[in-house]
Amino acid sequence: MFDICIYGNPVLRKKAREISVFDDELRGFVEEMTETMKVKDGVGLAAPQVDTSVRIAVVDTTGGEQEPSVLINPRITSFSEEREDFEEGCLSIPDIRLKVNRPSRVSVTAFDIDGKQYTIENADGLLARAVQHEIDHLDGILFVDRVSPVTRQLVAGKLKKMAKSQKAGTKAA
Repeated sequence: MFDICIYGNPVLRKKAREISVFDDELRGFVEEMTETMKVKDGVGLAAPQVDTSVRIAVVDTTGGEQEPSVLINPRITSFSEEREDFEEGCLSIPDIRLKVNRPSRVSVTAFDIDGKQYTIENADGLLARAVQHEIDHLDGILFVDRVSPVTRQLVAGKLKKMAKSQKAGTKAA
């Protein structure tokens, strides 16, 4: 199982690089990411959250009833004009949940673990939200970046404290 990178870790702010080799090493990495997401009780997990700046995310909005979706080099191809507010949290920003306004529906193309391209058409609800959240991670964007300045100001102290303890932990390691 991987450790989760916490707010303040610079890897969370990098634009992740694309995957070009689909092999057993990649398969093992994705398996470990999936296991980490399940153990940490997450709906999604992006590779930068486990200190690896590559364009991979895993998403499970079924509570384990179905196999998680593996999104390698994902791209949002369309999104609805209609938007909605929904409370989000993040394994990399523990104990903070905020309402984020995002498109209600999205379509995404990605590659699976075998390098085969596929499309998720008009995802809505939790799946649309999770996919957008994880793709943001791959672009170095965190959900706290998507809230109003007033809301961000309300959690600024907690974020600063989190970043400071993250830096202290990094130096001690």
